[in-house]
Amino acid sequence: MPCPDGARLATRVWRPTRPGRWPLLLMRQPYGRAIASTVTYAHPRWYASQGYAVAVQDVRGRGDSTGEFRGFVQEAADGAVALAWVRSLPYVNGRVGTYGFSYQGLSQLLLSPGSPLPDALAPAMAGLDERLHWASEGGAHWWALGLGWALQLAAETVRRAGDETAWRRLRLSLEGGTFLRDGLALLEQHDPGGMGLGWLRLDPANPIGWRRHEPPEGLLRQPMLLVGGWHDPHLSGVLDLRARAHAAGGAPWLRIGAWSHLNWAGGLDRLQLAFFDRHLRDREGLEAHPREWVADLGSGSWRGLADGGGEGPRWALRSQGLAAIDAGEGRLLAGGEGGGVVWLVHDPWRPAPGRGGHLGLDAGLVARTDLDARADVACFTSVPLTGPLQLAGRPELELELSSDQDGFDLCGALSVIRQGTAWQLSTGVLRSLGPHCRRRQRRRLSLQPLVTTLAAGEQLRLSLAASAWPQIAVNPGSGDCPLGPVGPGQRVITLELQLSGACLRLLPLDSRAD
Repeated sequence: MPCPDGARLATRVWRPTRPGRWPLLLMRQPYGRAIASTVTYAHPRWYASQGYAVAVQDVRGRGDSTGEFRGFVQEAADGAVALAWVRSLPYVNGRVGTYGFSYQGLSQLLLSPGSPLPDALAPAMAGLDERLHWASEGGAHWWALGLGWALQLAAETVRRAGDETAWRRLRLSLEGGTFLRDGLALLEQHDPGGMGLGWLRLDPANPIGWRRHEPPEGLLRQPMLLVGGWHDPHLSGVLDLRARAHAAGGAPWLRIGAWSHLNWAGGLDRLQLAFFDRHLRDREGLEAHPREWVADLGSGSWRGLADGGGEGPRWALRSQGLAAIDAGEGRLLAGGEGGGVVWLVHDPWRPAPGRGGHLGLDAGLVARTDLDARADVACFTSVPLTGPLQLAGRPELELELSSDQDGFDLCGALSVIRQGTAWQLSTGVLRSLGPHCRRRQRRRLSLQPLVTTLAAGEQLRLSLAASAWPQIAVNPGSGDCPLGPVGPGQRVITLELQLSGACLRLLPLDSRAD
């Protein structure tokens, strides 16, 4: 595909074997067009067998496309050219849909002002805010995920340059896990101008310098299928897109599964085919599918999204001071009155690990009973339920706390206790840096949104720690933003949690977690 500035973007097209003109599905991605996102989607040949041409394009500076790769900033102009180009192909009938997840999800939403729009789009696991939807949360960079993705992009950069030695070095660091320690130096050496390193150099607690993309408003009113996962780091971006589409007058379709970024447990190609059949071929069948359908993390069944906009249940926290020593001592009280003080000591020599959830390299539902047994993890557990309890929303903890150092992290996990095992449902992080950390202040910790049903006899547990390595870098306690593993200058940090007035509550799913 020729671009106005002379760049040429390599594009592979699959199409039906019988002659004719067809609607086309377009995907634009930076990982090699032959892969075609088959880690999550059916192969393009399957869509071709259903009556579609499918074009998968290497974005500028990736794969076999010429030009310089500059991340998302390049995609609005190139995306507009791509839509016009595929519509001009002799075997295309002029109707075009776009699909893809992650990078391919956002690339669908970036178009130059005034350019023609796709007839329908299906962005998955993506968001518009590079700070809040791609690189950080709670004031902390996504360490393991962010570094891993940045190094993957860097490996493609050096491959294209013909530097096999650098490519092998990057690959070995990822395979062996040493990238958690030396990844930043590798990026500075091999991809100093890369998007991933650029994010790590920005302050995750301050929107200044970060890019928040604004798609054409008309695009948000186009037929849209939004896809997210409860264990995916971009879920807040998907929910933000849903809210923006509704505000613009759109009526998007939505699917949120008990999925991680790369594991969709059977995928959604049948629904996606019905969606495009309706909007690109005027076929019936989509009406048989619910417009908004989400997986219940507890029951495993699918259900509608009952999001009335109000707050859900609330719980108070109570302890006699031993919640970090005895995992069963702290109490989570529905409608009760909390109280007490708990001290958490963070030892950088053995930081509390992060596991599973939406930020883990092992993303997904995981058991954490052993983590809750650590003396640097404070646990607050409800009494066994007398009947089923449905939870839908974004968990948020509000409490007063202080630190004896100029920086601290508060890392939370919400779990269900089922037959003696704590199964982690949702996690979140709050990072604070500066002298104000020493002052007792009321602070808020936001966790990953969830929909789950707890059964009679099960218990809800909130676990709190002062680190979640390697999901986020370990806070040094000095007031400096951490960009690496534990070092000799790391400080022991003691947190004092004031439980009187502390509250765990459920906010609406589309509430912002700034």
